[in-house]
Order: sequence, then C-alpha cells, then structure tokens
Amino acid sequence: MNEQRRHELYALLGDLPDRNRPVEVQKIAEERRETYVLEKLLLDLNGIEPVPAYFTRPLESAGRVPVILYNHAHGGDFVLGKDELLDGRVQLQKPPYAEVLARQRYAALAIDAWAFGERRGRTQEALFKRMLWQGQILWGMMVYDSLRAIDYLATRDDVDLNRLATLGLSMGSTMAWWVAALDERVKVCVDLCCLTDFQALLDADGLDGHGVYYYVPRLLQHFSTAEINALIAPRPHLSLAGNFDKLTPRAGLDRVDTALRDVYAELGASEAWKLVRYDTGHFETAAMRVEILSFLGRFL
Repeated sequence: MNEQRRHELYALLGDLPDRNRPVEVQKIAEERRETYVLEKLLLDLNGIEPVPAYFTRPLESAGRVPVILYNHAHGGDFVLGKDELLDGRVQLQKPPYAEVLARQRYAALAIDAWAFGERRGRTQEALFKRMLWQGQILWGMMVYDSLRAIDYLATRDDVDLNRLATLGLSMGSTMAWWVAALDERVKVCVDLCCLTDFQALLDADGLDGHGVYYYVPRLLQHFSTAEINALIAPRPHLSLAGNFDKLTPRAGLDRVDTALRDVYAELGASEAWKLVRYDTGHFETAAMRVEILSFLGRFL
C-alpha cells in the first residue's frame, strides 16, 4: 500500500527527468579543514543544469561512515544555499552542522537547490512560471535533485547507505520529510521548524509565509501532511517545532502528531516517532541541537 502511495505522491510532482539516467560527478576542489575534508563537487543529477554540491567526511575516517543528506533552508537568502552546511545561518545554533556532524563521525552532502547558491540568477517565481508552462513543478524538480543526490551517495565507497539520514531547517525541513517519504533508503528523518499541516495553514491564512516553491497542484486532493509523513513509518522520525512559529500552526502540529502516533503504534514502532515542541519561534535552539544529536546517535 505504501509503495502505491509513494508512486501517487511522486506522480504529483510534474514531468520529471528520467530517474535511471546515470549520475555524473566532477570534483572541483578538495580542502582539509579542522574536523573534516571538504569536497567541492559539480553533479549532473537532472540532465538540465549542473548541481553544485559539498561533501564533507570526518578526518581520519576509515571504511564506510554514516551519511547525512543535509537540506538547506530558504530564509529569503538566495546566496547562502549549500554553504549553510559549512557556515550555518542566524536561525541555527553554532557550530555549523558540517563541524558538528564530522565530530560525530558522520559524512554529509549538501546541494544547491534551484535558484540558490551557485544556481542563483533567476527568481523562484520565474522558474516556477517557466516550469509550469513546460509541465514541470518547481518543488518537484527540487525534490528530484535531492533524490538523485542519494543516487550519487550510492556510488561512493566511503559512506554506508544503510545509515543514511536526512536533516534540514525550514525549507530544508520540508525537503527532509518529502525525501524520506519517497525514498526508503533514508533510514532516519530529522526535520526542524516546518512540519506544516496544510489545512491548518489554510485555516490560519498563512499561505504567504511559504514561497511559491512550496505549492504543488492538486496535492490536497490526494494527501494531507500526516499522510505524506506516514510513508516514513516505521523508520525513525524526529520533528522539532516552535509553538510560536507561524509557519507551523499549533492545531496542525496537534493533528499531525496524533495521526503519526497512531501510525507508528500500529506498526509497533512508537519509539521511532517523536515530535518535540518548544515555546520558541522559527529557529533551532540549543535544546533542539542536543535532541537531534541524541536521536541520530540512537537510530543511525
């Protein structure tokens, strides 16, 4: 049943490139930093335009190591993109995740989403309109690149794809749970500050809080937020939210939490779903960072 629903969800994402085309990679540079080795890559994921990426691996690592697909946020900052992994952002705790993950002996991969980082130069609105005319959906193309990024990780002999997690804040949070729902190779999902219940967002008149990238035609005719996230079960899933975050209305968090508690309980995996809420807004707190590292340590 879940596989059928995954196909249904994927089909809503527009006319996507062939999933079976080979992934090609060009290494642009390699740098040794304090806690990790940084590879600067150019990936051919979609056959349309190259995708700049960073891969970090912990120093002195031997054999295959666990790996995190790191999804950057939006925040109206189209320059930052994948550099969020290395440099962080104001909504995230310090140190940046590249350093934190390396200290935990995790590798990480981050790509520039469409219109961000080294792929900027066109607005998301222009991309959305162009793609719509061509039968494509901007969010679908973004998700597609992330799925193909996992295909790239599968070609590496220094990562353990059986210990793959995905992690992100805000737009990166939404990407984390979409990718985990669509791809069972993701063993652990961690999302920060964007487990947004679609109906609750409508009820709160909060649609302008999300960029145009967020909206998928006919999605609500087929899926609720809880139904997408149910496709992750019984794999471990940690969600962290701020009670004062207008992008995640409280009523929606209640609804999703209730539904997923039931789903995970039915599968005998109650301990694998965890929503932790804080009296904060749309940012990572020190307590959230501790919770994330603990969850990854337990399940990855």
